[in-house]
Amino acid sequence: MMTVSGGESLIFEKGIPGHRGSHLPTAGVPAADPAVLLPGVPLREEPPSLPEVAEPQVVRHYTRLSRLNYCVDTGFYPLGSCTMKYNPKLNEEMSALPGFAALHPYQTEDQVQGVLRLMYELEQALLTITGMERASLQPSAGAQGELAGILMIKAYHRDNDGTGRDTVIVPDSAHGTNLASAAMAGYRVVEIPSSPRGLIDLSTLRRHLSERTAAIMLTNPNTLGLFEEDILEISRLIHEAGALCYYDGANLNAILGKARPGDMGMDVVHLNLHKTFSTPHGGGGPGAGPVAVGPTLEPYLPMPLVRPVQGEGVFTLDYDRPFSIGRVKGFFGNVGVMIRAFTYILSVGSDGLTRAGEDAVLAANYLRARLCDLYSVPHDGPCMHEFVISATQQAERGGTARDIAKRLLDFGIHPPTVYFPLTVREALMVEPTETEDLHTLDRFVDVMRQIDGEITNDPETVREAPHHTPVRRPDETLAARHPVLRWQKPRSDEFSEPVSG
Repeated sequence: MMTVSGGESLIFEKGIPGHRGSHLPTAGVPAADPAVLLPGVPLREEPPSLPEVAEPQVVRHYTRLSRLNYCVDTGFYPLGSCTMKYNPKLNEEMSALPGFAALHPYQTEDQVQGVLRLMYELEQALLTITGMERASLQPSAGAQGELAGILMIKAYHRDNDGTGRDTVIVPDSAHGTNLASAAMAGYRVVEIPSSPRGLIDLSTLRRHLSERTAAIMLTNPNTLGLFEEDILEISRLIHEAGALCYYDGANLNAILGKARPGDMGMDVVHLNLHKTFSTPHGGGGPGAGPVAVGPTLEPYLPMPLVRPVQGEGVFTLDYDRPFSIGRVKGFFGNVGVMIRAFTYILSVGSDGLTRAGEDAVLAANYLRARLCDLYSVPHDGPCMHEFVISATQQAERGGTARDIAKRLLDFGIHPPTVYFPLTVREALMVEPTETEDLHTLDRFVDVMRQIDGEITNDPETVREAPHHTPVRRPDETLAARHPVLRWQKPRSDEFSEPVSG
């Protein structure tokens, strides 16, 4: 049970003994002793204590919960480094077509030629966009694409007398998952500091390169929203040292139609279809994180890959890949997400993708220019698709970045990313995306300026925010020290709805 604004209790555990929401038909097999059917398997002696709820109450409960959620369909969502852009409903319609939605992964290849063709053509589109040679659509998230990429790098060094290469270089402007992926693959991570301009410092990079270096993992533009101007020199230095270049594609939205990781000298790229290509993002998934590679790593791609059968106009799944790192996801990945991304790419075309990148960069620079007189900007010059401001001046007056983020909720605006990247004190990372109009951007500026004024004139309003959301500020310390990680049977007095008034 949780208390929400206005003192009302929100009960998540519901049930009244004797209520039923479904009626299952009688089993079509003869009754048998479960111990005979499942010998040696521990079986429950009593049925589980599950909620007993009628269908109307179930529908009302989940509908009510859905109305409490904040989502990109209900408001502005400038969550930096996450590209929470609008998801066109056409994408949903295409993924729900019976020919796609009713497929089963165990169907034979001759029965799923349509979706195999879609997967192949999506791969070709992504290769054109990134400048890479082959891609696997299998990973189900960007982080899993990262892990697949770093495992391919490890397999390559294993096969090329590079077993002593046990170190991965990660700039301090990289995403946090980069460090985790490298560590999960068994590498030692060396984090290098950025230059005063917020970019990779070439002299620092040179000092850390050695015969133990396996790869560098970088994001371009980086998490400060800055393009790595020395990217060609960076990739040259890495390759001269016998290492490989990993490109985190989380910020690819900024350079669509303008620059390609393959042309930057990258050996492996992961993409976030849920960031760059307008598929749903957040809520725990599903996602899709295709991984694309250059010729060096092509033999190591996860299998199977879709390939056309020459001269026959059909497609097959290629399992004959002796150097492959194997599967990273059951079956063939999250196909529904692939359908959405493919729909988006076809509907906007190459010119539309370029325009998306241009508009994302324009929106970010517009907001940055309109806010930089009140909020500190740690690095001079234009940004790409996102920018970082610092609330250090506001914190000195009693309103931290966290307070500002909480207060934004009262205006129906989702907060930017706070306290990341770690290189900026009181950081607020803002990414407006290309799908928001000028009116929305101007309203965000007005709200941010109003909050700055409130910090001076009415700081308690900001420090105690949010005031109008379904749930007020939780006790984050208590939640961290005493998390509730499993369902608990409610007390009998929690079965009924609270009575208002």
